[in-house]
Amino acid sequence: MPVSLSLGVLCEAHGQLLVTRLSLFCSDKRPGQELSSLSCARPHPFICTEPLLGRDAFRHLFLTRPVVPCRLFVLGIGFFSLCFLMTSLGGQLSARRPGDSPFTIRTEVLGGPESRGVLRKMSDLLELMVKRMDTLARLENGSEPHRAAGDGHLAGDRFPPGAGLMERIQAIAQNVSDIAVKVDQILHHSLLLHSKVSEGRRDQCEAPSDPKFPDCSGKVEWMRARWTSDPCYAFFGVDGTECSFLIYLSEVEWFCPPLPWRNQTATQTAPKPLPKVQAVFRSNLSHLLELMGSGKESLIFMKKRTKRLTAQWALAAQRLAQKLGSVWRDQKQILVHIGFLTEESGDVFSPRVLKGGPLGEMVQWADILATLYVLGHGLRITVSLKELQSNLGVPPGRGSCPLTTPLPFDLIYTDYHGLQQMKQHMGLSFKKYRCRIRVIDTFGTEPAYNHEEYATLHGYRTNWGYWNLNPKQFMTMFLQGKEKFLGILSKYMEIHGTVYYESQRPPEVPAFVKNHGLLPQPEFQQLLRKAKLFIGFGFPYEGPAPLEAVANGCVFLQARFSPPHSSLNHEFFRGKPTSRELFSQHPYAENFIGKPHVWTVDYNSSEEFEAAIKAIMKTQVEPYLPYEYSCEGMLERIHAYIQHQDFCAAPDPAPPGARAPQSPFILAPNATHLEWAQNASSAPGAWPPARSLRAWLATAGRACTDACLDRGLICEPSFFPFLNSQDAFQKLQVPCDSTESEMNHLYPAFAQPGRECFLQKEPLLFSCAGSSSKYHRLCPCRDFRKGQVALCQDCL
Repeated sequence: MPVSLSLGVLCEAHGQLLVTRLSLFCSDKRPGQELSSLSCARPHPFICTEPLLGRDAFRHLFLTRPVVPCRLFVLGIGFFSLCFLMTSLGGQLSARRPGDSPFTIRTEVLGGPESRGVLRKMSDLLELMVKRMDTLARLENGSEPHRAAGDGHLAGDRFPPGAGLMERIQAIAQNVSDIAVKVDQILHHSLLLHSKVSEGRRDQCEAPSDPKFPDCSGKVEWMRARWTSDPCYAFFGVDGTECSFLIYLSEVEWFCPPLPWRNQTATQTAPKPLPKVQAVFRSNLSHLLELMGSGKESLIFMKKRTKRLTAQWALAAQRLAQKLGSVWRDQKQILVHIGFLTEESGDVFSPRVLKGGPLGEMVQWADILATLYVLGHGLRITVSLKELQSNLGVPPGRGSCPLTTPLPFDLIYTDYHGLQQMKQHMGLSFKKYRCRIRVIDTFGTEPAYNHEEYATLHGYRTNWGYWNLNPKQFMTMFLQGKEKFLGILSKYMEIHGTVYYESQRPPEVPAFVKNHGLLPQPEFQQLLRKAKLFIGFGFPYEGPAPLEAVANGCVFLQARFSPPHSSLNHEFFRGKPTSRELFSQHPYAENFIGKPHVWTVDYNSSEEFEAAIKAIMKTQVEPYLPYEYSCEGMLERIHAYIQHQDFCAAPDPAPPGARAPQSPFILAPNATHLEWAQNASSAPGAWPPARSLRAWLATAGRACTDACLDRGLICEPSFFPFLNSQDAFQKLQVPCDSTESEMNHLYPAFAQPGRECFLQKEPLLFSCAGSSSKYHRLCPCRDFRKGQVALCQDCL
């Protein structure tokens, strides 16, 4: 009569533990018959990864020895019980340091007697398993002579698997027994130490009253009530006692003073800075392509672009190396976290890459990675939250605690998604290290939106702002209804398009447009080289495509916006941390390239549009690429930023209204603006160099960006602190009847009604953007290098 036995198999499916059953029937089946295979959907990473002994082992053991299924059952139950107990213990030890084994035991997390009990039960169970296996082995050996003749050829196959498994279980049992003894000793020692601390230093574990640490007592109160809210506190040794609270708040965080009876050697000794290494230009980008990874369409696109431009990057590096000569360049360790490509942020870009999605972001990030690598810096690239946590040293938990080690990176390049992820997982370390962050910001963040308190009080709060960063940490790209104009255009030239479409849905373009669909970049470049005109219809703003067109010999025709596009009238800008007004699709191309390469006309006027087309048809242009948009120009610009910008060690600005011992300004000969006096000492540590400063009083209602541009200059926000004084107004002969210091992103400024002068109270609010008909803004302007607007003439 058949006997049914079952093996319990634990499998993980969709986050749940399921139990499936595999029946083994002891019957009169002949040798060679098949058994059903053992399988499970989404196996648990530890418990169910493959059949226990293999399919052939099942067949041999089952078909040749009647007692073996029972032996298999005992082994199975014992093995899975072991797995269950080890997994349960692993849950108790979940708060572990990065890199620890899943079963690393940390005494500050163990649950005291409960953990010892678990270890003893494991040890007892393993010893019982070994005894049962020994008994089965003796029974089996006793019956061996009766079967030797029938299946002697299987003897070599039969014993090693069982014997090897028994040896492994014996070894595990011994290890568990040893661990139990050690844990018992550690816990006993810990209890003795804790009792001594409780008896001898009970009065020393009270929150001190120290004016230098005013938040200490409040933080201790918070820890009493909430220390179990995040496992990271237990990871750092917090166990619910007053001493553990104070140790954590004084040695891990910095809200309480160091405890006098603690060993301060480790906490006070800061890690020695690594010796400086000179950055060396690289021309081979093979390792960069490996660092970029794979698996996402966006990464594939970026790697293709980088690989295609390898020769240009190498040539650019050679030219810049010759220009810089023997200038020492510090090698920086840089983390690049592309937050919008992480699964946690949704990664809506990768699926759209092959459909003509927002490739401008991909181009931008590909070139940033290439620039940092070619400049010779140490680079780490992450596109997942798990990679970010590992590289930063985030402790296990929910992100309430600081990092486990000092930040190993000099700079971090990321986007708004990555910025949010770092804030959520770095605890207090985010505030400590945020000066090292550089945010790649596609739409620009103005100071009024960046300052949290000011944005909240004055209606500038958005989903993207209020980070309280230095505004210069934001690095920006600043860089249907059209059939009527296409019809006019078609009278003069053949029109080609690159509009994505699916086979079942043809594109919505006029019949006279020859649509190529989405083209690979090399084919798109070839099409541009054959074209005469590249026309923009208002969106996307400030993308790279018009610059590529001009670089390939095309004329770029774009629309003039009237009224200008802004958050007041255009959906794209709503919720963005900027009040910019765009008067054309690509302001950079309009202002810094211009005719004959760039034409900006009113699309609402058919006459002006057609006149521009006729003029362009008669114009011959050569390919033109502004130096700052070349590979060499980007290398030069980012080199200057990395070597000269340090927002962590920047000196504090002078208090509002403070008068310098000797004014560095003089009134220009034509009495229109201020200049840095030739005999005045240059401000130490200032970059750009202060000698490039030109200060103007703008007309009422004019922003500093426009006031400087009107004079062929660039507004430089780094120079605002030099102008934030009564002396600047006096030197400009501004009649100030009163002077006040307030928080306002338009200050310093002069109000004509009342003849009032206003100074800036909050340095983070110094802003080139913004205007009001009430104020004449005091604007810091500077010169710039031809073809490199981001740098002044003396910036290198």
